[in-house]
Amino acid sequence: MWAGRFSKASEKIADDFNSSISFDQKMYRQDIQGSLAHAAMLLSVGILTKADYTAIVDGLSGILSDLDSGALSFDENAEDIHMFIEAELTKRVGDAGKRLHTARSRNDQVALDLRLYMREEAGEVVALLKKLTLAVLKQAKENVHTIMPGYTHLQRAQPITFAQHLLAYCMMFLRDITRVQDALARMNVSPLGSCALAGTTYPIDRDFVAENLGFDGVCMNSVDGVSDRDYCVELESAFALIMTHLSRFSEEIILWSSWEFKFVELDDAYTTGSSIMPQKKNSDMAELVRGKTGRVYGDLLATLTMLKGLPLAYNKDMQEDKEAVFDSVETVQKCLGIFIPMIETMTPLKENMYAAAKKGFINATDLADYLTKKGVPFRSAYKIVGEIVGACIQKGITLDEMSLEEYRERSPLFEEDLYTEISLETCVGKRISKGSTGYKSVEEQIAFVEGKLL
Repeated sequence: MWAGRFSKASEKIADDFNSSISFDQKMYRQDIQGSLAHAAMLLSVGILTKADYTAIVDGLSGILSDLDSGALSFDENAEDIHMFIEAELTKRVGDAGKRLHTARSRNDQVALDLRLYMREEAGEVVALLKKLTLAVLKQAKENVHTIMPGYTHLQRAQPITFAQHLLAYCMMFLRDITRVQDALARMNVSPLGSCALAGTTYPIDRDFVAENLGFDGVCMNSVDGVSDRDYCVELESAFALIMTHLSRFSEEIILWSSWEFKFVELDDAYTTGSSIMPQKKNSDMAELVRGKTGRVYGDLLATLTMLKGLPLAYNKDMQEDKEAVFDSVETVQKCLGIFIPMIETMTPLKENMYAAAKKGFINATDLADYLTKKGVPFRSAYKIVGEIVGACIQKGITLDEMSLEEYRERSPLFEEDLYTEISLETCVGKRISKGSTGYKSVEEQIAFVEGKLL
């Protein structure tokens, strides 16, 4: 490719070190797609003849078909996917193939390919996120009245519904969807025509190519066009947050499916056993998702570190962007792909959740609210209830097992109705604030999520 400038060939070890064909071959479809659009533009402005254009289209279409079918293998001696396809095209159609690279550089070519690839793959992430959110939403709709303990500091805190807990993850996933979509909207401009960095002297039509490829416009600065990788960082950041949410959910599923909790039962198809302990049923899919989160964090950090000291415009360092973004998007897709059926087939153990909610004095706040509504300052009510909880602990009883006489020893304002007020069903049902765990609020949240997805 650059033989005219150099007096000797590079060493094989240097060629191997410089080569990216082993991983950027993933973008062969995008490279051919971009080349077809570029050829159409060159024809439209009179740079290519109709005959050369027809030969190029036929040649590229044949290469695509052969790569898809496996009839053509990638040449590991090629430097990258762009040079492999150009060399193969020239081999098939002769000089017409050599004319395709007119008014184009590998710098803007790879920038285009990567945007096309990430646009497609990130779109698949959005589709998977929507499917997962609907799977979680279905579980929530079936558990609007399933009461469980809500936690802070991993200590039982207040009674909530299982639906309310699941809907918190729906909200996270909705934000994840919009984050990816926002990044996609910003990245959807075409860098092709930026050439190496300064543009071209040929009368090209960049808008023609952008429209042909489904972009909203073109990069308005050619230096930025070839050096911008913000969209990689943005998408990797969004993917890292997706993995954060999946990892938190995984942690809870791991806890919930343990004998210590037994709040859910995972389907056998999404668990594993032990090679030595026959009783074991391990939540390995959730554990792997939790573990793979670190990979995606690492991909983001690798890209940021690669970019942080680069002068404008293109530098060979930027070849390092691809393995990180490829790994990031593929890991997220795999994790979402396994999470969806794992959630769909998960069985909530409602009786165990309710039994756990009966313990831990998680209705203590409602007991304090009972006194507050009768005119007792909240801090005073808090102290009274704290003393009652302490007495119950000493006696080994729950709040609803303490006698009315014992309650009245601490405040004459306690009446028989306190037992109704501190029942788990009442504690949940009377939560009326918007977004709360109350049954009406949960139904509103379900409708909100459905409205965003359906």
